[in-house]
Amino acid sequence: MAADQEIKNGGESLEQVEIRIPLISQEQPTKGSFREYGFMVYVATFVAACGSFAFGSCVCYSSPTQSAIREDFHLSLAEYSVFGSIATFGAMIGAITSGGIADYIGRKRTMLLSSGVSIVGWLSIYFAQGVMLLGIGRLATGYGMGIFSYIAPVFIAEIAPKDLRGMLTTICGVMLCTGVSVSFIIGTIVSWRTLALTGIIPCVILPLGLLIIPESPRWLAKRGNHKEFEASLQTLRGNNADISVEAAEIQDYIETLEKLPKAKVFDLFRKRYLLSLTVKCFFLLRLYSCGYLLTMNYPIGVGLMVGQQLGGINGICYYASSIFESAGFPANVGTLFYAILQIIFTALGALIIDGAGRKPPLVISGAGLVIGCLLTGSSFFLKEHGLAPDAAPALAVTGILVYVGAFAMGMGAIPWVVMSEIFPMNIKGVAGSLVTLTNWFAAWICTLTFNFLMSWSSYGTFILFAAINALVIVFVIKVVPETKRRTLEQIQAGINAS
Repeated sequence: MAADQEIKNGGESLEQVEIRIPLISQEQPTKGSFREYGFMVYVATFVAACGSFAFGSCVCYSSPTQSAIREDFHLSLAEYSVFGSIATFGAMIGAITSGGIADYIGRKRTMLLSSGVSIVGWLSIYFAQGVMLLGIGRLATGYGMGIFSYIAPVFIAEIAPKDLRGMLTTICGVMLCTGVSVSFIIGTIVSWRTLALTGIIPCVILPLGLLIIPESPRWLAKRGNHKEFEASLQTLRGNNADISVEAAEIQDYIETLEKLPKAKVFDLFRKRYLLSLTVKCFFLLRLYSCGYLLTMNYPIGVGLMVGQQLGGINGICYYASSIFESAGFPANVGTLFYAILQIIFTALGALIIDGAGRKPPLVISGAGLVIGCLLTGSSFFLKEHGLAPDAAPALAVTGILVYVGAFAMGMGAIPWVVMSEIFPMNIKGVAGSLVTLTNWFAAWICTLTFNFLMSWSSYGTFILFAAINALVIVFVIKVVPETKRRTLEQIQAGINAS
């Protein structure tokens, strides 16, 4: 076919290979119904989403347990902060290794590995009699969290039908928010050791579920396991489904990719591309990377992840109680509203994503983030200048809740959905790991600097977040492609044709 004629032998350099995607139909059929697909695709989605629930449990663990752990181990606030931040470093390590592991041993075994490491981490925390074992446990659960953050949405995107992929992948966000909220609520009732044991529950459910669900058919096709690939796809689509067209499309695409040279992580950071990779991405211009990444997919992933985190979510999430208190609003009431609203709007986002697409919810979400930041910043401005003292608390809680609802509906989950969709199979491990690492690094930057920014200027901090979120809106409008109701192969054809 034409694509085969365009691609030279795999020994050529990445710069010499002109990328052409197989001739894939760009026609977008009408949306299917839930009944059209096998039950197994929903079971597999739930099993993978248990990893996101475990992710949420780990994120929230340090919040309700702070006082008790500090008292039992006689830790200062700075020492406890180190304990909390160890999970982020573990997640960075998990992010770096996740793509390579998933490409080598498969999606299911990677989730099994992450569950095992997380269980060991939670047990280390439970049995800890000193800070060393406590820290090791936190590092291990963070490592599992970093892998789950990558593999869960990628696996779901690879198994899902194109007209349900957005909703099914967004379930990861719903489960993550549920894990955070459940962990926070339980943590106010039980001891910190018991809360560590509850963190094991999703990590046990997931391996049991892996016994009955199939491996990703796209990974099996990439590995050349053709019989297992067709069996997996048939199981996911239902015994009576005709998978011939979809199977042929996937096989054709994989065969084309196999003719390309392997992408390496250092290819992304050659000197000739370094300026584009950093400066142009920041200023929202079209960025050209190397080799297969001459397309827009890598900067799309990086731009969304950086925008998601530098827009202020982790600072607001980790310090919501202190923000409410600083604004003069009851922290327990505000935090309860926060948890409930987060779950509701994340679920709402999951329901609309396949109908509305990716870009419109992201733009609406970004606008809500800007409004939420401006309202919260106005509250602190009024309080600092002694103006409208009765209105300041109401503005603060309204701003935070608008922010949380807007983030949950779009910017919370959709960047992970897009990340799982935009990378071709031959570079998904390398590029996906780097994008996930970028997310965790940006999260660490936001968390590290938030208190310093608030000390500098409380209202200025939220004005800064509003400006960043406004830039993200421009980035989404100008750069991010629409991927709804298209197969992963069609998405690649569209991106590379632009």
